[in-house]
Amino acid sequence: MLTIEEAMQETTRPSVRTIEDLRGPEGRLEALLNTGAPDAKYAVLVCHPHPLGGGTMHNKVVYHAMKAFQGFGLPVLRFNFRGTGLSEGEHDHGQGEQDDVRAALDWLDNEFGLPILFAGFSFGSYVGLHVCCGDARVKGLVALGLPVHAAGRDYRYDFLSGCEQPKLFVSGTRDQYGPTLQVESAVAGAVSPKELVWIEGADHFFAGKLDRVQDAIRNWCEAHFLTSAFQ
Repeated sequence: MLTIEEAMQETTRPSVRTIEDLRGPEGRLEALLNTGAPDAKYAVLVCHPHPLGGGTMHNKVVYHAMKAFQGFGLPVLRFNFRGTGLSEGEHDHGQGEQDDVRAALDWLDNEFGLPILFAGFSFGSYVGLHVCCGDARVKGLVALGLPVHAAGRDYRYDFLSGCEQPKLFVSGTRDQYGPTLQVESAVAGAVSPKELVWIEGADHFFAGKLDRVQDAIRNWCEAHFLTSAFQ
């Protein structure tokens, strides 16, 4: 969860909008939009970790990822998966949540008509990658804390062999849900372009090292998108 200071900044900053019209198959999805510059060339979607572990759009990793993208003047949409927070519906173990991601992509497309960048943390990365890989509207993908085995759940990434968008994977060397060798194996099966950044000593939640996560996102954005987009 956010610190008290971060939560106060988020609720008082005028550049944050509560979104009332984002609806998935199960009903309204609670969402926030951090607005961007008028000349932004991309819009961004960020997805949160597993709801059964307390994951919401206010998660610290999600928040800091949003800040990295917003630093480039990009509008960033975050939302709560079905059954989380004020979002309607019930948790569906990663299946129905994929439809929630599609609804969020549709909302961003209708609102801005811009190419989209995606980022997800843990469960959010797994669900979002499934949906965004191959979606022509999504030009780049960021997976933070890619989960391999967590709370009795196994995650497979065979589908990444056909995912041709630029991909950034950021994991900690002490990630309890994504051991080094297993994450490297999953990334090895992904088609290029791809980049794997290890945060030395970081656990799954990047405790004390979120600045390193932001640096990785910024460097990747500049390398693949922002130089040409903002010339």
